[in-house]
Amino acid sequence: MTYRVTFARSARKELQSLDQQVARRVFSRIRSLAEDPRPAGCRKLKGADALWRIRVGDYRVLYSVNDDESWVDVIAVRHRRDAYR
Repeated sequence: MTYRVTFARSARKELQSLDQQVARRVFSRIRSLAEDPRPAGCRKLKGADALWRIRVGDYRVLYSVNDDESWVDVIAVRHRRDAYR
């Protein structure tokens, strides 16, 4: 099953502000969420109902998954020191 990946406006801006090489790596991992929204190494965030995160080097991609409608919504792309604040 393929999921549709959408971006929050803030997540899109955060991705565009990254260094080009880092942005390519992050975007590649985000694209892979369309095939497997819960890949090995993903974690469910405590204190949030439906938020997940994946690591991409020093960056974290925070997203939610809706299995009923088959979509993944990327909420934030941040450096690890800022991701959980």
